[in-house]
Amino acid sequence: MPLNTPQLETSILSILDDQAQRTDNPAQARKDFAHQLAVAITAHIKTGTVTTTGSATTQTGTIL
Repeated sequence: MPLNTPQLETSILSILDDQAQRTDNPAQARKDFAHQLAVAITAHIKTGTVTTTGSATTQTGTIL
């Protein structure tokens, strides 16, 4: 299954919208942004599927 890039884009825009509203603690906002972005990217990467091929001595099939 291909990666769901539109969903990642939506997640990033949501994070940026949240950050645009935060002015009380810029240092904490940056820290929260980094964490939220890392979570979104990790979730995005985990949606992908790697398909392999090979011989009897190598891995075959799908890696999730």
